[in-house]
Amino acid sequence: MKNDYSRAIPEAWQEISAVFTALGDEHRQRILLTFEPGERLNVGQIAEVSTLARSTVSHHLKVLREAGVLTAEREGKEIYFHVNKGFLQDTLGTVLNYLSSNL
Repeated sequence: MKNDYSRAIPEAWQEISAVFTALGDEHRQRILLTFEPGERLNVGQIAEVSTLARSTVSHHLKVLREAGVLTAEREGKEIYFHVNKGFLQDTLGTVLNYLSSNL
């Protein structure tokens, strides 16, 4: 049996936890799936194809950005989001490596 992680997960896994928490919501999954490869979208573009109100989309984008799933850049008055592909690959790769080497 490994060390007892019932009180705290290792620091390296805290980012992973944030990603899974952010992606645990169906609406945020749909938002993520809205992006084409390499595409940048603003809140208005995402709200336009969503069943959610613009303010709700903004909230979900904030959660995804804070978890590192999306990155944001400002251009004038607009903020454009894009998938943080490298971060997600590293994060999910850590989980896959754990599964392949420890289970």
